Amino acid sequence: MADLLILGGTVIPVDPERRIIDNGAIAIEDGKILKVGTHDEVTAEHDAPRRIDATGKVIIPGLIDVHAHAGHALIKTMSMHDGDAWEALCGEVYTTGSTPDYWNAEARLAALERIRFGVTCGVSLLGGGDTIMRTDTPEYGDAHMEGVRALGGRTVMAVGPTRAPHPLVYSDGGKDPHPVDFDTQLGTSLDLLSRWHGADAGRLNVALLYPVLRDEHENAMPVDVYVTACKQSQRVAQAAREVDVVFTQDGHQGGSIRRAQKLGLLGENALLSHAINLHDDEVFLCADTGTKIAHNPSAVASIMGRCPAIELMDQGVTVALGSDATAPDRSSDMFRHMQQAMHYHRRHFRDPSVLPPGRALEMATIEGARALGLEDRIGSLEPGKDADIVLVDMRRPHLYPPNMPAHRLVCFANGNDVDTVLVQGEVVLEGGKATKACEEAILRDAALEAERMIERTNSTSALTVPKGFWSSQRYGASS
Repeated sequence: MADLLILGGTVIPVDPERRIIDNGAIAIEDGKILKVGTHDEVTAEHDAPRRIDATGKVIIPGLIDVHAHAGHALIKTMSMHDGDAWEALCGEVYTTGSTPDYWNAEARLAALERIRFGVTCGVSLLGGGDTIMRTDTPEYGDAHMEGVRALGGRTVMAVGPTRAPHPLVYSDGGKDPHPVDFDTQLGTSLDLLSRWHGADAGRLNVALLYPVLRDEHENAMPVDVYVTACKQSQRVAQAAREVDVVFTQDGHQGGSIRRAQKLGLLGENALLSHAINLHDDEVFLCADTGTKIAHNPSAVASIMGRCPAIELMDQGVTVALGSDATAPDRSSDMFRHMQQAMHYHRRHFRDPSVLPPGRALEMATIEGARALGLEDRIGSLEPGKDADIVLVDMRRPHLYPPNMPAHRLVCFANGNDVDTVLVQGEVVLEGGKATKACEEAILRDAALEAERMIERTNSTSALTVPKGFWSSQRYGASS
C-alpha cells in the first residue's frame, strides 16, 4: 500500500530512458517514489488512501536552481540603474544594515517564490556581490535556514569568508560595529555546517565558499594580501573536501579557472558560477577535474561575456542552470531561465537546433542534482528517489492546444503555471498556494523588514525611477 498516488497526467521523469508517459502515474511511500509508469501499470500494483488527479497537467521532477543569493529578495531593484551603487548597497546591508529578522523575512519570501515556481531545491549564497557574506556570527545563517524550513523546500546555503584583506567591519543593524577576521568567518561557516548540513532529512544543506580570485584582484592587491587570499581560498576548499560538501565560487571568467587549478581548487565537489569567456584550456580543465559549472544565462555576467555551456557539455562537463536571483532584473522562475538559455546559445551559434528543449530541462533537473552531488536523491522521477515532484497546469491559453506536452512545457510555460509541488512526498504547494505558511504574513514581514533596512541604511534615494527607465542615452529617446 502506497501513501499517495498521482494519476492521470503526462509524466516526464527525466529518467535514463527519457520517457514521456501519457496518462501516467506515480506511487509514493514514506517520501520515496515506489513506481513510475502508465496509469494501468502503477494502479495494478499499488493503491493509496490519497490520490492526486493530475489530468491536464505535466508531471516533472522538482526544478533545481544551482546559483542564487540570499538577501537579494528585499533589495531587488533598488539602484537598478547603477550597478556599482547596487553592489555598494548590498555590501552595506550585508555587513552593517541587516538583522536576523531581515534574513529570516528575506528567506521566507525567496522560499515562497521558489516553491510557487516549482523550484524544490536551490543554492543560496548568504550574501551578495561575489564577496560579502553574512558570516560574522551564526545567527544570520540560522535565521535564513529557519525561514526556508518554514516553507518545506530544500536549500543549499553557501557560506564562507569574504575576500582578503581582513578584518571587515560588521554590526547588527548598525549596533556595536566591530572588526571581523577571516578565522571568525570560517569558524562561523563551519559551525553552521555542523548544525545544518543534512538537517530535516536532508532538505537543508550547507556548502562552503571563498570569493573568486581574478586578474583584477592580483593586480590591485599588495603582494602579501594576494598571497594571503590564495592561502585562504585553499584552506576553505580543503575544509569542504574534508567534510565532503560542495565548494562554490561566484564570478569565474577567463583566466580565473587557470588560477583555481594552480591553487588546487578544482575537483568533483567544485561548483563554479558564471564561467564566462573561458579559454579553451579552461574548458578541458573543468572536464579533466570533474568540476561543475553553474550557468546563469539571465545574469548581467552573461551580457558582459558568454559562458561556453555547449562546449563544456560537449566535453562531458556537468553544466546546470542557475537564476542568479533575485536581483536586479531576474526572478527564480527556472522556466524563464531554460528559455533564456536556449535563445542565448542559439543566437551565438546562429543555429535554432542548439540546446534543444529536453537538454534545457535536464540542466534544470538532473544536471542540477549532479552539480550538487544529490543525483542519487533528486533530479529525476525514479523508484527509490525522494518524491520531489511538480505538477504544471497545462490548461492555459498559452499552453494550448494539448499536444507535444514536453515541448510546450519547456518553451511556453512559466512559473505561475505550477499548480502542485511535493518535497519528499509532502505537498508544500496545492492549487498554487503554499500549504505550510501564510503567504500574506510572509509578504507583510518582507515589506516591513525592507522598510526597516531602507531606514537603517538611509537609502530612500535608491528607490527613485532612473532616468534611463524610458529611454537609453546610448540609443536616444524613445518615439
